[in-house]
Amino acid sequence: MSDQQQEFHWRRIVLKVGSALIAPDNNGCSSRYLLGIAEFIIKCRMRGVQVVLVSSGSVAAGAHAFDNSKERSIAVKKAMAAKGQMDMMASWDRLFDFPIAQLLLTQGDLQIHERYHSIRETAFELLNNDVLPVVNENDAVTSDEQKVGDNDNLSAMIAAAVDADCLIICSDVNGLYTDNPNTNPHAELVKRVEKIDQRIFDMAGGPDSAVGTGGMRTKLEAAEKATSNGILTYIVNGLNTASFNQLFEGKNPGTEFVPFKQPLDDRIHWITHTSKAKGEVIVKNDVEDKSDGSQLNFDHTDIVNVVGEFATGDTILVRTEKGKKLAKAASQHSSCMLNLIVRDDIDESAIENDDNENTIIEENSLAILENK
Repeated sequence: MSDQQQEFHWRRIVLKVGSALIAPDNNGCSSRYLLGIAEFIIKCRMRGVQVVLVSSGSVAAGAHAFDNSKERSIAVKKAMAAKGQMDMMASWDRLFDFPIAQLLLTQGDLQIHERYHSIRETAFELLNNDVLPVVNENDAVTSDEQKVGDNDNLSAMIAAAVDADCLIICSDVNGLYTDNPNTNPHAELVKRVEKIDQRIFDMAGGPDSAVGTGGMRTKLEAAEKATSNGILTYIVNGLNTASFNQLFEGKNPGTEFVPFKQPLDDRIHWITHTSKAKGEVIVKNDVEDKSDGSQLNFDHTDIVNVVGEFATGDTILVRTEKGKKLAKAASQHSSCMLNLIVRDDIDESAIENDDNENTIIEENSLAILENK
């Protein structure tokens, strides 16, 4: 085996394919770009690399079956997703001589930690039995509240859930550019990103594709999620088969995002990047000054306001009066109880807890948010 081949050493990868590759003309599924992607998946499996496929495109794949002369309501788009999901799975199934399985998820499935672990178990059973999991958001039934919103971020959540080594996001652009290459001929491809900060996000601009729901920003959000979990991430041009050949040669065909050397703890990563905050606790501005960078030191006397409705154990966002986001954590109390506390409508002894000095949030489920 050559040195270049030895660089392709991943044990498990998540491959995200966008709508522009599934249904490039919004006229049903097309194998135009899927053949090269399928060949890459087959080669990975032949080399002993497990693959999880996150496939967008159900709405775009089903659009041709509906009257496009009328404005498309949310209900129509959900119906398109229901029709297109069948077509999309059939298209993938035709390209492989091994079994595939469908996993349709919503944010609600990822939000509850027990269900999150159930997804992990199902995915691992499929992989261990050489079945290719094909994951998509369940657009046909999900509500706005339950949506992840885009499959870029979903792919990063799945990559974390299945303990992937690498996340490959296939797009219709070569990667991250210093500016929009469609409008700026001097824009340069960024080959390697050591740290995703505001400067990197500023390069993203708006959506790059007329077909998908995501743009470069959602891909950067996905890369941020994945790299913080120690997962090497690429954004590559899925329109070009050469991208996959270069990956096999140990070369970088697009933009490479370097993973954290010290990944976040699994539960803290889930709190930070997967679990959506059900509500907010607004605290005094000086709470930030009292925190030590790893803990958030405040009690009920520091709470200024409680926003939203949440139950005990739900994920909440803690932010200051000025709006700075300090942390996400599991709440020790419901929003109803905390509102009573803030209004002094309950005896302080009712919230005392001798076993836990911090009675507002769970210390073992605290994710400090830096520079937010």
